[in-house]
Amino acid sequence: MNMIAPVRRLRASHVTLAHGGGGTAMRDLIEDVFVSAFEPESLEDQARLSAPALTEAGAKLAFTTDSFVVHPIEFPGGDIGKIAVCGTVNDLVVGGAKPHWLSASFILEEGVEVDLLRRVVASMRLAADEAGVKIVTGDTKVVERGSADKLFITTSGIGIIPAERCLNAGTVRPGDVAIVNGVLGDHGAAILAARGDLALSADIKSDCQPLGELMEAVIAAAPNIRCARDATRGGLASALNEIAEASSVSIKIDEACVPLRKEVRGVCEILGLDPLYLANEGALVLFAPPEEADAALAAMQSTRAGANAAIIGHAVDGIPGRVEMTTLFGGARIVDMLVGEQLPRIC
Repeated sequence: MNMIAPVRRLRASHVTLAHGGGGTAMRDLIEDVFVSAFEPESLEDQARLSAPALTEAGAKLAFTTDSFVVHPIEFPGGDIGKIAVCGTVNDLVVGGAKPHWLSASFILEEGVEVDLLRRVVASMRLAADEAGVKIVTGDTKVVERGSADKLFITTSGIGIIPAERCLNAGTVRPGDVAIVNGVLGDHGAAILAARGDLALSADIKSDCQPLGELMEAVIAAAPNIRCARDATRGGLASALNEIAEASSVSIKIDEACVPLRKEVRGVCEILGLDPLYLANEGALVLFAPPEEADAALAAMQSTRAGANAAIIGHAVDGIPGRVEMTTLFGGARIVDMLVGEQLPRIC
């Protein structure tokens, strides 16, 4: 194993094109900002991974990747770095994987403040520690001023799915129970308020959080859960439509059971938005067989990320792929996939 060289001190206050040129300025940036925070085992061009779970018969690797372009970069409850870690970790855990390793690639705009970059990187390290993953490799590129919005991040994640697990959106059956882990729409509403374009003063924080502990608790209590989806872009509505289509079932939910903060509901009423389509970064929906639904709900509620978990509906026989909601007034409405973009640049 190659040992990490002593960290150099970066003197620049802003990123310049020289920091992407491959020379000493780039080395200073990488060592001072990234290596000091992530503490990789070596500075090779690749990470070398090993874990006992990889040798277990029937275990599978789970691999995912995502890019993050949120604006503003920092907002109540998080920042682009926290989202980059949590978003990728959650994509792994909803498939039953135990996340182990992340890569992180940064595109920096010339002129971005080094202090901002340090805060984002520190936030990533904190989120990775909370999620129990290691950021093991990455890349940095610098583009000319005006070619990016300060900072873009791409993260990829690798996890291990134990042999006995098989969560699949195509396995939901009529009678299965839909459960969410808490209030919805906080992230989308927080981003909208943080932009300041509409002079909203609502005190809303993003729900950005890793969901690995919650999923492990649920799987232990209800080992036959069918599937889970994190309700990110497109919100709960899009996640439910994806599951209904994959399983060729109908899904019925009850608007009175969908947990929402009054502040989020108020923002949506003022702006004419539908909270079912608001983005989340720490919310998921899962389907459990009816005999395990209470156990899954209790397991969720025993965790910090699932304290406000609630049953919101069921899968039923009906038109395959349809999602329908019983409204507060007792009527029914079709909940379609999101068309277009309700809130741009939310993750």
